[in-house]
Amino acid sequence: MMTRRILLFSAAVLPFRLMADEQRVSVRGRLRQGDGVKPGLTTKDGKTIDLAGDSATLGVLRDTRLKDADFEAMGHFTGPAEFQIDPIYKKALFAWRDGKRLMVTYWCEICSIRAWTPGPCQCCQRPMKLDLRDPALEDTDPTN
Repeated sequence: MMTRRILLFSAAVLPFRLMADEQRVSVRGRLRQGDGVKPGLTTKDGKTIDLAGDSATLGVLRDTRLKDADFEAMGHFTGPAEFQIDPIYKKALFAWRDGKRLMVTYWCEICSIRAWTPGPCQCCQRPMKLDLRDPALEDTDPTN
């Protein structure tokens, strides 16, 4: 009976332990977009890294307002030139402007609603404004 419990517990915990062992790293470069082109980054040394992520993350990667941006993503490599971005709720997407690392967010000025992926405001349905923010402000902002 005890062995069965240990076995069931191990089977339930093992996937989470394996996920914790993946090293979270970042990649940075120029954001590549285009029709029929997989989202990716071109690094300073000219390498191309294909990016993958959940649907909300892919929405950010396809936002034309970020085309050719100095872009950084957090996640892990799944191959030599393939990078899996962390889920959108982990806030893993950044743009660099004037030497500052800024978190990619979206803001509705009418409804004061913040979102993590582009699209219409969930309240008024107007397009949300790209709002690059200092990550340090996230802990102090009551509107996030």
